Amino acid sequence: MQWYAVYTKPKQESIVADSLRGAGLEVFNPKLKQKKYAHGIYKDIIGPLFPSYIFVRFEPTNFSWMIRYTRGVRKIVGGDSPWPVSDEVIDLIKSQEEQGIITIKPPELRSGDRVTIKDGPLQGLCGIFEKEISGQERVILLLTAIEYQARVVVDKVFLAKTA
Repeated sequence: MQWYAVYTKPKQESIVADSLRGAGLEVFNPKLKQKKYAHGIYKDIIGPLFPSYIFVRFEPTNFSWMIRYTRGVRKIVGGDSPWPVSDEVIDLIKSQEEQGIITIKPPELRSGDRVTIKDGPLQGLCGIFEKEISGQERVILLLTAIEYQARVVVDKVFLAKTA
């Protein structure tokens, strides 16, 4: 048996995974934890690593029909002759998980690195990394905008290192 990618309807990954597990199949539905800024606050959001895709281990000649007709499934990637996903790819994704969830690690920064804020109310602004605040995931940046420099404190996870 090999792993195959199954394309689901939007936001149906967990429902399809539960249905196929209930039918006795091995299912891998990797989750991603991200910090998002919404409605003036930062929240940890857990969602699919690959929206609308899950991985299922099965024998195509025996189970393709059952998977295709599972509620929430659009198709098996590859159609009538599904394209297998190697065990190495699945193992690599699983190796990045902690307690079933993948978390994006903030970039390693050194004083003087140029950064761009990629989310939140200051999204799109560029600055220079100054230092981390001890015991927190926050950092101090020196923002450069319209010939005025200001120090701001932002979450490290919202930074992208620029060249």
